[in-house]
Formats: sequence, structure tokens, C-alpha cells
Amino acid sequence: MGADVRQVADGTYLVHGSHTNWVILTEGDAMTLVDTGYPGDRRQLLDSLAAVGSSPEAVEAVLITHAHNDHLGSAEYLRAAHGTPVLLHEAEVPHARRDFLQQVSVGTILRNAWRPGVLPWTVHVLRSGGTERHPVAAPAPFPAPGALDLPGRPVPVHTPGHTDGHCVFHLPAAGVVISGDALVSGHAISRIEGPQLLPDLFHHDRARAVGSLDVIAGLDGDLLLPGHGALHRGPVKDAAERARERAF
Repeated sequence: MGADVRQVADGTYLVHGSHTNWVILTEGDAMTLVDTGYPGDRRQLLDSLAAVGSSPEAVEAVLITHAHNDHLGSAEYLRAAHGTPVLLHEAEVPHARRDFLQQVSVGTILRNAWRPGVLPWTVHVLRSGGTERHPVAAPAPFPAPGALDLPGRPVPVHTPGHTDGHCVFHLPAAGVVISGDALVSGHAISRIEGPQLLPDLFHHDRARAVGSLDVIAGLDGDLLLPGHGALHRGPVKDAAERARERAF
């Protein structure tokens, strides 16, 4: 399956991988890549870079919302093969090295196997390398608070809960919030569409994940690019408040 690349704003592309999204930000010949999909999405990832007229060598940095396997998949490949820096929140750096793992366990999945969609999703995870180990050998924290000196000028915003170091990325000039798994619009095992939290089994700390919706609600924007599901148009504040309503 080829890459599903959609331009959603000037220099901003949302890419739908097999079950996970990533974002490409362009500025001239340079790019910022936000997340990388599953390990098994690598061909799609490389195709998506080609689809916007570029290549891995042009990626100035890989920004990771959080270090789950379906977002971290090809980060180490890009770092090792092309010298691309891999940047995360300081609390997520050891997670990317796999000093520890804040990810849904096999036991939790088995206990939830009765839920609609869980078994097909699990098969996809296994086929996509979702249980493989692909630690990043030398991840780095964001160099300073505020906007990063990278294409798109993304601003990391700490939104813990899904993992301790989860971050969303705000593009104030474009009115865009790249929300990773802190706020999504769908998932393979979710029975609803539109702004929502992921199902509870995926969160390391659900209470903090709910609290981080308030942080997202404070970001000015009208285009939400989630880690799972379709892009969502409309005030980001409203999307975050809708997800909070659905969480209770």
C-alpha cells in the first residue's frame, strides 16, 4: 500500500500510515518529520518523503510525540543511516532508549480481546513490527523552550498521561496542532469517530491524559492533526473539550 499523503496547509502534510499518522513540515528543500509510524511502515514513510519531492537526507530532525512503537518505528533507522537527530521531551528520552517501556502489555491486550476490533488490531500490530525492539541509540531532548529552529517552527508542548513525556507540537502561524496520541479522532478499536481520548488501556496515566486536554484546549488553532484518525477542522479548544466530555 502506498503512502496516503495529504497537504493540509502551506508546507504541512498529514500522512496516513497503516494505522498511525505522521506529519511532514517543509521549508524550501528542508523538512521536519513528526513521528515515523510502525517499523513495518518504513516503505510508506520513505514513499511519503518522495511524494512531497524530498528524501531522507533532507530531514533536519525527527520529532517524536512519544516513544510507542507505532510512532518510533523508523526513528533509529533515520538516525543511524542518515545522521538525523531524534528529539523528544526530556522525560521521553529514556523511554526512546528503552530504559523502560510505558506501553500496553500483552496481558492487558489478552484481557481486552473480547472487545470489538481488538483481535484484528492485534494481528496488524504483530505484522507491522509493533512488538519488535527498535530503541533509539542517541535520542536528545529539545534544545530549548519555545519554537524549534526547524522547518515549520514547531513548538513542543508537554502533554503527559499517554506517556510521561508525551508532547504535542503547535504551529501557531498555521493554526495547527499535531496532537499525537494525546487527542485523536479515531482508532481501530474505538467505536466512535471525532475528537476523543484513546481507549483507557493505552494510557500510562489516564488522569494525567485527561488533564492534558486542558493544555491542548489552550492552544490557538483550527486544524488538528492526530496520531490516529482523520484530520479535524474546527477550533482545537472545542475538540479538546469534546474529548473531555466523552472521557466521562
